[in-house]
Order: sequence, then structure tokens, then C-alpha cells
Amino acid sequence: MLQMSPTRDEIGDSCDLQPPYSSAVETPFLPDDLRTPAGSSAPCKDKDANEAYELAEYGYGKNYVKILKVRRDGLRHSIREYEVNTHLQLDSREDFLRGDNKHVIATDSQKNTVYVLAKKFGIQSPEDFSLLLCGHFLDMYPQVTEASVHIKKYPWTRMLSGGQEHNHAFILSPVAYRSCTVSQRRNEAPRIRGELHGLRVLKTTQSSFRDFVQDEYRTLPDANDRIFSTMVTASWLYNTGSADFDRVWHTVKECILYTFAGEPKEGRLSPSVQNTLYLAAKMSLDRVDEIERMEVQMPNIHYNSLDLSKFQSTITGGFEHYEVYQPTDKPAGIIHAQLERSNKEMASRPRQVFCNKL
Repeated sequence: MLQMSPTRDEIGDSCDLQPPYSSAVETPFLPDDLRTPAGSSAPCKDKDANEAYELAEYGYGKNYVKILKVRRDGLRHSIREYEVNTHLQLDSREDFLRGDNKHVIATDSQKNTVYVLAKKFGIQSPEDFSLLLCGHFLDMYPQVTEASVHIKKYPWTRMLSGGQEHNHAFILSPVAYRSCTVSQRRNEAPRIRGELHGLRVLKTTQSSFRDFVQDEYRTLPDANDRIFSTMVTASWLYNTGSADFDRVWHTVKECILYTFAGEPKEGRLSPSVQNTLYLAAKMSLDRVDEIERMEVQMPNIHYNSLDLSKFQSTITGGFEHYEVYQPTDKPAGIIHAQLERSNKEMASRPRQVFCNKL
């Protein structure tokens, strides 16, 4: 049976690892300082990590910090629930290379910072609170070179009882999830990315599958009308730090829904998922000046027609105008694109100003 030679990483993990074949066999692929004669207990030579390797990407933080914000105005209460991730990069790598932690801000401190700032300043929006946290870490700790914050918002809505809004009861209704990612390097403007995901939509007509490449591998026939369903994920990069982030998120969602469905009575034809995706991104850029770049993903969730001709005698007399389909989410086509403003268009726009909201 063929035996694999040990990798260099495996040799580095065990000083007395021996090859699976005879030690008499020459192994020129091993550096001299890693060769150990059979039966020898000589230790492996350990190179200075700073000389042999470079720590390219590094950082640390606290994930999944849960926070519920409750506002009580007399009998009427309001809530917002978030999940916060904080990540920091320091100007020192000694915690990785030497185990020296004297410059490390404990992740426990990062967690408590989230709660303290939420209590002191409130949470206007995920983006505003992310900017606040990034600014705090950079201002308070000079050893921090970059701060990144990711916040997910849970979509609680007020419960209806007898057609009336309840004062203090809520229901989780995830039409779509909202999140954001903000990162900022010292002495640089923050990068703010709004995010929408989990927006599942379906329409039963006005979608076609036509004129794709006909080759020996394709089995699907052309279809003039079919069900179109997808789970939309979108993200966008802001060109300013002082936008109305709530308005922008809801505007992007409405642009996606409109380009997918169209007017309530007439609808809208979707000749391809690609075209619908492009129009959604374009409409978002047209309506929101604060967005510099838009990225959208739309997997194609299939609802396949079923051949029930074998059961025609059984079906006759039933609800013949009803159609039955088979939902299949895997495998799925995936369509994605990024749309950004051209250099010419950006040059004609007024310069945007970034600021941290402390």
C-alpha cells in the first residue's frame, strides 16, 4: 500500500517523527537542519519566527455580544435587539509571537464596552453604534491600529391584538435581516458597509428561461413562464459617515422588492435573474446618493413542475386548475454582481465628509 511522506508541517510538530520507509533511503527534500538520524533523540532546531515567517493577518475580539435595548415611555415600550462582534488589531504582535499580553485589551473589556456605551449613548442605528464603538477603541487605546465592528439587528415588530398595536408585546418577524460592518484604521476614514440578507421572495409568473446556450449537457427546456424565487443578499459601501442609515436600508429593500415584483396589478417581467439583480442594484444607486458601490447575490431557488400524467384518472374531477410543484433548494444556481459608480460620475459629485459620532 502506498504511504504518503510526512509534510514539513507534520515534521515541525513532532521532533522525533520518522519516515514510514527505511531510514537508509536518501531524503533530499528535507533541509539539513530537519533531518534526524534513526534512533536519535537530538532536538529539532527552532528558527526565530521573526526571521523565518511573517505574521500577515492577525487580530482578536469578542463575538456574539447580545444586547436588548428597552425604552419605556409610560405604558408604551419599544425594543431593539442586536448581536455585536468587535475585532481589534494592535501595533504589537508580541501576544502572538511571545505570549506577552501587556498591550492586549481583554475581550471581557470589549464586551462590557458594548453595554456601557449602549447605556450611555443609546443605539440610533447599527451603523451609528458601530462608528461609536470604532471611535471609542481608537481614541481610548493608542496601541489599537484598526477597529472593526459587525452588528446584526433582530427584526422585532409590535404585536397586533384585535387590530391594535400592543403596548409592550412583540413578535419576531424576519422578512429580512439587517446588519452592518464598520472598520476604521487609525487616522483614516471609516469604511461603512450596510447589509441585508435572508430576504426570500417568490412570484408565480412573469419569469422566463429562454435562449441559454444549447449544448450536450443541458437538459432543461426553454420556458416562457415559470416560478421565480430567490433569497436576496445585498451589501453596499457608503461614501459618507453621516447618512440616515435607517432610511437607506429601507430604501434598498424597497428597490429590491419593486424590481422583482413590479406594480401590484401589472407585475414586472424578469427575463433573467441577472437582469433583475442588475436593475435592483441600479435603482438603489439611483435613489441613494450615499451609496458608492452595491453588491447583490440571488441564488435561484427552483420550483419544478411535476409530471403527474400517470395519475390522470385519479386526478380527474379534482381541482384541475391547481398546479403542484416540487421545491428544491439544492443544487441552486447563484447569480451575483457588483455595481459601482463610474469615476466620471463620482468626480461630478460633491465630496462627502466622514465623521465619528461620539
